[in-house]
Order: sequence, then C-alpha cells, then structure tokens
Amino acid sequence: MPSGDYKVVINHEEQYSIWALDRPAPTGWRDEGFSGDRNSCLAHIDKVWTDMRPRSLREAMQESERA
Repeated sequence: MPSGDYKVVINHEEQYSIWALDRPAPTGWRDEGFSGDRNSCLAHIDKVWTDMRPRSLREAMQESERA
C-alpha cells in the first residue's frame, strides 16, 4: 500500500489498529483521528496505547481493587 494511505482505528475495548485510509472502518471499530504512512500510524499507536489490557478488563480490575 502506498505511503500515507493508513488511518488509526479504535474499538469499544480501546484497542488500536491501522486500516486503509480509503476504506470505512470495519464493523466494531471507529476512526481515531490520526492518519499517515504505516510507520507514522504505528508510532502513534505506540505513543497512545500505553495499557494493552482491554477496557473491560481494566474496569473489572479497578472494581475488584475497590472491593
């Protein structure tokens, strides 16, 4: 795929991926707002996705800590 043809997508569990810029986000995913070449998108994901646990797991762990 040519340079600059990617976008970052995110799902309801706050997991990130890259997707072709000219295609709609896959079902269950939405555009995160960042686009660029493949390496730029992956670098952006490395910067913003600091906790790899799915959102539901993070929330469940927080709840168990409060109990």
